[in-house]
Amino acid sequence: MSMQISGIGASHVPGKPVLRDISLTVEPGEMLAVLGPSGSGKSTLLRVIAGLHPADSGTIRLNGRDITSLRPEARRIGLVPQDGALFPHLTVAANIAYGIRGPRTRKAAAAHPRVRELLALVRLEDLADRMPHQLSGGQQQRVALARALAPRPDLVLLDEPFSALDAALRQQVREEVTEVLARSGVATILITHDQAEALSLGAHVALLHDGRVVQTGTPHDIYARPCDRWVAEFVGAANFLTGVPEDAGVRTVLGLLSMEESYAGNEPRVHVMVRPEQLQLQDAQLAEGLAGQVISQQYFGHDQLTQVQLAGSNGAPGPTLICRTNRIYQASDRITVSAQGPFHMIG
Repeated sequence: MSMQISGIGASHVPGKPVLRDISLTVEPGEMLAVLGPSGSGKSTLLRVIAGLHPADSGTIRLNGRDITSLRPEARRIGLVPQDGALFPHLTVAANIAYGIRGPRTRKAAAAHPRVRELLALVRLEDLADRMPHQLSGGQQQRVALARALAPRPDLVLLDEPFSALDAALRQQVREEVTEVLARSGVATILITHDQAEALSLGAHVALLHDGRVVQTGTPHDIYARPCDRWVAEFVGAANFLTGVPEDAGVRTVLGLLSMEESYAGNEPRVHVMVRPEQLQLQDAQLAEGLAGQVISQQYFGHDQLTQVQLAGSNGAPGPTLICRTNRIYQASDRITVSAQGPFHMIG
């Protein structure tokens, strides 16, 4: 079931909009990740879609039906809140059955065909009679997802559902939840402030800033071709070099860099984004390249972010770059830096 959000505006105080002209589309079976910093309007957008906050303008259509003015219970939308919000006095089966008309006893809930179907979907068949406090954090989130899916919604909203989990469990639950949603075939909107989560889970990403959608696209588009410097810095580490456009690319302190796109403007100087993984470091005596010196390094296990100071002219220090490498360097190590494109111009 597809969803179209067109020109949505919303505010908490009259005359002070929180959302400004939001337009998004979610296709059947797709997960759209809505990414943004605190205060960007993500939670307000979720509440407007769910019918928990009124829209000042615009329309929301779900499967061709205008739901903008409908009450929350009439919208056919499932919501998985950040903390799961399970009813502590109900069993797993009864929590799942809460949104289904019919089962009102613990026994009836456990025997209901839809509940049994969802217990199998989230792989919790043996825990139907457990209480929420007897479950792990990951199990609680799966129960919350099953409860949201129970009434067969046309859309599921995920409100930062993994942020309260520890790092090891978070990855496991992400995989389990996305697998369940993929098998259910329902359209999903994930609200998150976690860049890695948005890029790894979303089929498409919508980036919110100051109540506006500043860019939408595939995760690769958002990361490799950000629309401006703010987006580039928000979704990952980046270097920005100023250079002179030429027929074959842009000439910068790293030499002539090849571009993904041709330059059609008339500015004498342009800005180029260089991701840390597009830079290679070698020992100074082993390779050609621009001379530099390691300043510091952040260790991540699988790789490191290394800060390098390039050598400037006449003994003056050159620009500082961030490089991604799988080798451990020490501060003051002498190295050379080379770049491998193509690269992306930033407005």
